[in-house]
Amino acid sequence: MAQGSLRRGGAVDRLVDRFLTYLVSERRLSPHTVSAYASDLAHLTDYLSKRGLESWRQVGREELSDYFRQALQGLHARSRARRLAAVRSFFRFLESKDLIDTNPAARITFPKIPATLPKVLSGEQVEALLNMPDGANPLGMRDRAILEILYATGIRVSELVDLRFAQINLEAGYLIVRGKGDKERLVPLGEYALDALKTYLEWGRPQLAGRRDRDVVFLNARGGRLSRQGVWKMVKKHAAAVGVPKTVSPHVLRHSFATHLLENGADLRSLQVMLGHADIGTTQIYTAVARERLKKIHQAHHPRG
Repeated sequence: MAQGSLRRGGAVDRLVDRFLTYLVSERRLSPHTVSAYASDLAHLTDYLSKRGLESWRQVGREELSDYFRQALQGLHARSRARRLAAVRSFFRFLESKDLIDTNPAARITFPKIPATLPKVLSGEQVEALLNMPDGANPLGMRDRAILEILYATGIRVSELVDLRFAQINLEAGYLIVRGKGDKERLVPLGEYALDALKTYLEWGRPQLAGRRDRDVVFLNARGGRLSRQGVWKMVKKHAAAVGVPKTVSPHVLRHSFATHLLENGADLRSLQVMLGHADIGTTQIYTAVARERLKKIHQAHHPRG
């Protein structure tokens, strides 16, 4: 069967494999993003092959329009937008390599995404969550260090679990974080996060590592690398224990970090750098969050609110 076949013993088409390799080696996207793109393109491949198409050259705008209209019913707008982004990026890649004659995804538009503000914890909720882990045992020391760092720095959970010792400067009190596109940024830790990290590194981590010491900073109970899912479960466990809403996640701590900084006078450009946003427009949503929170506080507490 010719190169570009949509069927290959049930496996994802080899051009998709080639595209995913390009995302890793040239665009340097995160493993999480590449995995999501792989899943989205496997879904598309399966849909088109069931309709009798045998080559990417046979895929036209009509087939893609039918796919987005029929196969994505019931998905949230953000999920549809992400899937469309994966498809458009893939066909741009095929076009750039002269593997298709025309790009059928070129004029397909993104579904409209409702403008929703990020969920943010109050200062009291954050305080309760940070104080929840038992600081008398290794896992408690680790959990407290993680929670303090997530809230003090706003780093992504993927950046946290990939953290190495070479990225920590305890004396100066900052992290060198490697974010999207493999770009590095310096993020200050703050007093509480620094103290929690020092305690974990001195007392907690050596007990978790045992003889299996690794370069990664945060370890699981077996001494291996802590996963993103492990951090999510840990955050939800401690949040449930203090009565914080079930929707809390590591990303909610990132949103809370950003919103609370703005509420206390931080400028947008500095916040953009600390969050690792390429576009300041992405950071600007936090100004809307801050305005909304201040409005609610005014209405609740001002005599003429």
